[in-house]
Amino acid sequence: MAERFEELRRWLADVIPERGIEPRPASSDASFRRYFRIGTREGSRIVMDAPPDRESVQRYMQVARKLAAAGVHVPEVYAMDVERGFLLLGDLGDETYLDALARGEPAEPLYEDAIATLLRLQARGDPAGLPDYDRALLERELAIFREWFLERHLAVRLDSVAAAEFAGVEAFLVDAALAQPRVLVHRDYHSRNLMLSEPNPGVLDFQDAVVGPIAYDLVSLLRDCYVAWPREWVADRVRGYHARASAAGLPVGTLADFTRGFDLTGVQRHLKATGIFARLWHRDGKAGYLGDIPRVLDYLKDVAHGYRELDPLARLIDREVLPRLAV
Repeated sequence: MAERFEELRRWLADVIPERGIEPRPASSDASFRRYFRIGTREGSRIVMDAPPDRESVQRYMQVARKLAAAGVHVPEVYAMDVERGFLLLGDLGDETYLDALARGEPAEPLYEDAIATLLRLQARGDPAGLPDYDRALLERELAIFREWFLERHLAVRLDSVAAAEFAGVEAFLVDAALAQPRVLVHRDYHSRNLMLSEPNPGVLDFQDAVVGPIAYDLVSLLRDCYVAWPREWVADRVRGYHARASAAGLPVGTLADFTRGFDLTGVQRHLKATGIFARLWHRDGKAGYLGDIPRVLDYLKDVAHGYRELDPLARLIDREVLPRLAV
């Protein structure tokens, strides 16, 4: 790690011929990327360290261009070294939506801006050349829940009947995701990746964008793993988004169909997120996300009790998951 940091400092010395440039940590990340902030005569900059054997700078650049062309506020790229995995980026500030909400910033204008930006991303974003959120990827994500949360974190071993029932839930969720209209999907459009900025919001962590279900990013935003909102508040914003998306010509279908897709996409996403949070602890030693698991389970339980096809998931959470977490 120290050797990598020295390599980054040498690269910066070549890119910015100024004395006294010293990178300092800018944010934490659940991936292998690291971010540093530096001060220059031109203003503050962010340095991304993306080890090329773990992360793709090319993918970041590809998506950044697409989002910028769609009118989404993303960091400007000032310099890059693709082979070594270094980027010098514009600084969108150090206050996330989550930070702003925690200090009492009113939610309404923040989410109005976030939904307006999402509509631009979906209506104008060019999905050409991006990976497809296909059956194989959806199934791999669901497997993270079983492997890392159920089996590793809770030591839950499903018997043959329960395993078959849960496999049916997984297949149902995958089919529901694949049945939705497809658009460019940010894939992590939530309060930790939206920055309070001008224009608002600044959007980060978009390099894993795909072509996928139209409800995906909205459910990431409104059923956020890191902050919860009242059910009716969420429903109001779903209705508002749907009306604006329909007026913009986006293929959202009826409100009932879209809401169903929103619910089921959220279940797939939250199963994945629960598994990832457990994996971050057991594999990577990052315990900070374990505290978010109860919030995500609340979403899963709430939706699962509303759909007959998700009855096995509701039983699993009620009978196996929640009792073990309570110990």
